[in-house]
Amino acid sequence: MAFIVETRDLVKRYPGAAHPSVSGITFGIAPGEIFSLLGPNGAGKTTTISILSCLLAPTSGDALVAGHSVKSDALAVKRAIGVVPQDIALYPSLSARENLRFWGQMYGMSGKPLRTRIDAVLETVGLRDRADERVEVYSGGMKRRINIAVGLLHRPQVVFMDEPTVGIDPQSRRAILDMIGALNAEGMTVLYTTHYMEEAEELSDRIGIIDGGKLIALGTQSELAGMVGRDDLIELKIDAEHTAPPLLEAMAAVQGVKSVTAADGVVRLLAEDGQAALAELIGVANAHGAKVAGVTVKEPHLEAVFLQLTGRALRDE
Repeated sequence: MAFIVETRDLVKRYPGAAHPSVSGITFGIAPGEIFSLLGPNGAGKTTTISILSCLLAPTSGDALVAGHSVKSDALAVKRAIGVVPQDIALYPSLSARENLRFWGQMYGMSGKPLRTRIDAVLETVGLRDRADERVEVYSGGMKRRINIAVGLLHRPQVVFMDEPTVGIDPQSRRAILDMIGALNAEGMTVLYTTHYMEEAEELSDRIGIIDGGKLIALGTQSELAGMVGRDDLIELKIDAEHTAPPLLEAMAAVQGVKSVTAADGVVRLLAEDGQAALAELIGVANAHGAKVAGVTVKEPHLEAVFLQLTGRALRDE
């Protein structure tokens, strides 16, 4: 398969760091695909995006974007990509239209083609009617959407989106996810980083799970779910003061339970048959003086995969 983005044993080690930020990452993204890098904060997602965007040089390995090496042909890579960074890259005292005009000129655009393209991306992000207001009066979600518009302005072959929904309200988040789906339906290739499992599950053709700078799993959702077989994910809401090691050890000893982790008053377990193990688990909790305030049993999904691979829940990070 010909990939539009391909990393080859990518490594990034900062001077003095005990461990690499990115450690031997290899994956490929097909044209027209939404590929998500899913992992906790500090996993190496932003570092990977920064290398692919030619903002950081890899310590070793290489990456190709549209056939161009990030090490030897950075200018061609930059022409092929649009980047939506995690931080808002806008001038607050300028209007959205003025921001887009500035960034368009940075891309070498001008005149009527630039004006036409600005109107088009404002329409795409749903802010054409607010285009002449200063960015400083925008909500966080509106700023995020203009940030995306900047990345789309020059019609890139592939767009890199680094956690574009962090810190915004649910309505704006929904608008951004719908927009990404629409862009992809028109043929846009997207590399998307997130620590929200729900986003990766909704958007992605394939998902790479990254942790500690390493790509620990890669595949479609069904392929990843198959890594935990038919195990169920059980979540028990228990007062945090009762989730001490003796309780967790007793739960781990219940027949069929494969792993146990606890954070913020929620005990998460992988079990061969969640419904069969549930009664005994509640009994164990009661015997340790812990009141179970809520129970959820889920079929295998990305959280269960991450739990099995790392021994902890992604949302605990």
